[in-house]
Amino acid sequence: MKYFGTDGFRGRANEGLTAVHAFRVGRFLGRYHARGKGERVRLVVGKDTRRSSYCLEYALASGAAASGADVYLLHVTTTPSVAYLVRAEAFDGGVMISASHNPFEDNGIKLFGADGEKLSDEVLCESEAYLDGGTLPLATGAAVGRTIDHVAGRNRYLAYLLSIPRTSFRGLRVGLDCANGSAFALAKAVFDALGAETHCIGVSPDGTNINAGCGSTCPDGLSAVVVERGLDAGFAFDGDADRCICVDEHGAVVDGDGILYLAARDMLARGELEGKGVVTTVLSNGGLERALAREGVGVLHVPVGDKFVTEALARSGYLLGGEPSGHVVFRKYGATGDGILTALRVAEIMLERKCPLSCLLRGYTPVPRREKNVRVPDCKRAAKSGCVQEAVRLLRERDVRAVVRASGTEPVVRILVEGEAALLDGALAALEAAVCAGGEGL
Repeated sequence: MKYFGTDGFRGRANEGLTAVHAFRVGRFLGRYHARGKGERVRLVVGKDTRRSSYCLEYALASGAAASGADVYLLHVTTTPSVAYLVRAEAFDGGVMISASHNPFEDNGIKLFGADGEKLSDEVLCESEAYLDGGTLPLATGAAVGRTIDHVAGRNRYLAYLLSIPRTSFRGLRVGLDCANGSAFALAKAVFDALGAETHCIGVSPDGTNINAGCGSTCPDGLSAVVVERGLDAGFAFDGDADRCICVDEHGAVVDGDGILYLAARDMLARGELEGKGVVTTVLSNGGLERALAREGVGVLHVPVGDKFVTEALARSGYLLGGEPSGHVVFRKYGATGDGILTALRVAEIMLERKCPLSCLLRGYTPVPRREKNVRVPDCKRAAKSGCVQEAVRLLRERDVRAVVRASGTEPVVRILVEGEAALLDGALAALEAAVCAGGEGL
């Protein structure tokens, strides 16, 4: 697709993704959701704290209203709150304005259907055809839509999160890194209400500091806070709070694979792990599959992207899936990754098991790995070049697993190598050279 990738329409704000694009996406959504519907379309829209989110939010809302939809504005909120409210309040669709973990200069548009899950590729292709010059009639007279402030929706989502834990968090001391993003007010409110003592960083958004040296992609600051203050654990979210990365009591980072391991073991012990299996992506650590196999838990691998995880969960009937990046889906509670919900589940497991976070990970030993991003003119073609394929084949002969892929959210080729630690630096260098050579040959 031309505009939409694995996680929505993503681009440099007012360059690759403009207010005009947002207006036309709104126009399409207003008309698309009206098909076969005898009453007015209702859409719910949220945004993160990026400066550009404001113009994109209002442009999209204006386009949807011009097509006859009523648009309920949540303003700054999390991506999973939009997905939840679409289902809970029977909206026809939802939109989140966010570029997730990307820097503030970027932005994005994520689209949800009435089931709270991301719209299908077929619908996205249809929207792209309209973006590239299609026409749609404008609503007139009383059919014109309106915008409605919907702060009550955020409060309902907050109440939903508070209903999930089965125990009080009194006595629990946690650090929260909200990435100066969507979780900056919600995460603390939830943990405080449950009785935890919270120590927060990344809670001073100014429109330009989202994900800047903080959050799930940079948990070093949170690790320092946890160690310096002697906290029980820390939880770091990304810009739109659909990811969570944990920090144990020693300051060690626990990624999405570690979370899947401890959550799967807990659910298995409770008899709640449907099918005794979990969904992971090709980026998950090889040590996770081995550790889960010892527990009698199977692993279903899918391509990278949380939408592939959620689709596989729906097909397989499994109730747990996720990615190393911290997208973790507890299907019992929702159809998308939710960073705050993930943090609540990990904290609850710690309390109920009366066990520090580090102890919950016993039995899981990650295989050493290295990662690097490489910028080339055409990421997709470079990642699939013959140079890269040959380099991957040669590394496989040395028992080094390699994954080379074009990012679906940034203009880079992502390289991952996994195997014996002494071989990884050389493997990474070889793949980087192959990617660059493949790019030069385009």
